[in-house]
Amino acid sequence: MHFLENFYFKTLKYDLINKFVYDDTNELPKLKKIILNFGSKTADIKQLSSGLLAFELIANQKGILTTTKKSNILLKIRKGNPTGCKLTLQKYNLFNLFGKSIVEVFPKLKNFNGFTLNRKIKKNAFSYELHDTFSFSELEGHYYFFNNLPKLDVTIITTTKNKKELIFLLKSLQFPFKN
Repeated sequence: MHFLENFYFKTLKYDLINKFVYDDTNELPKLKKIILNFGSKTADIKQLSSGLLAFELIANQKGILTTTKKSNILLKIRKGNPTGCKLTLQKYNLFNLFGKSIVEVFPKLKNFNGFTLNRKIKKNAFSYELHDTFSFSELEGHYYFFNNLPKLDVTIITTTKNKKELIFLLKSLQFPFKN
């Protein structure tokens, strides 16, 4: 069991019950999934294949290619061409990546003080972008393979009912927010 998962079951559940009102224990908010996405405006196969390889190194799980639904003349993309890659993490892999990002990735980012709370936050999801993908220790040693990666979009999806629960859940798991 991962240390964050253990913390959630042993401590955070009781804190949530004391702070918010629930009729049933199944209503307690949980981390549902994390979605990682490398989007690209071009159909460059070298960039997409390095993105898929980066997903395997970062999360120990294979990603999938995303294709376009409509053609775009301005971007010179045909319908059905690959334009990005994404990965959905659940259960144990979710807590592995969440813990890795809190312990390793965020402290390595330059001039990073935390995420602002005045951004548009949905009631059950929080999204952010990582422009420096080399903050993952797995990618540092292979600069030549991953030097052309686009920004990494990360979306954390939970089962919360409102923004207060989401912020409390993420702050309790030591997610960095500015005050």
